[in-house]
Amino acid sequence: MESFTPVSGTLGGVLIGLAATILLAGSGRIAGISGIAGGLPSRVPGDNAWRILFLIGLVLGAGVYQLVTSAPLEVRIDVSAPLLITSGFIVGFGTRLGGGCTSGHGVCGVARFSVRSIIVTLVFIGVAMLTTFVLRHLLP
Repeated sequence: MESFTPVSGTLGGVLIGLAATILLAGSGRIAGISGIAGGLPSRVPGDNAWRILFLIGLVLGAGVYQLVTSAPLEVRIDVSAPLLITSGFIVGFGTRLGGGCTSGHGVCGVARFSVRSIIVTLVFIGVAMLTTFVLRHLLP
């Protein structure tokens, strides 16, 4: 691993866990990004504001990290646009099929000892490992 950063990784994990805990304790909501984004636009009065602020916070978090650490934000996409779009649709399909995303199941569900979330998390980690192996070792 060429960019292993245990300090920032641990700090990031703690902040994600803290944010998920605050959202659950404060509003009873699960910090699953697909559920938060999928709930827009909501017909419930006042329900859109927290969702929009949460999503803006995700984007602003990278900017705050850059300001605090002075680290350059390098976004590099090494695949074609059609492959990227197709991958996005597959991820969206999997999110709907699994009843949530990695943040909802992997962070919040596992922390609540949800059997369903634990199983789904094991499945998506296993598929990610298999996909990585196939792409890096079996395909040219």
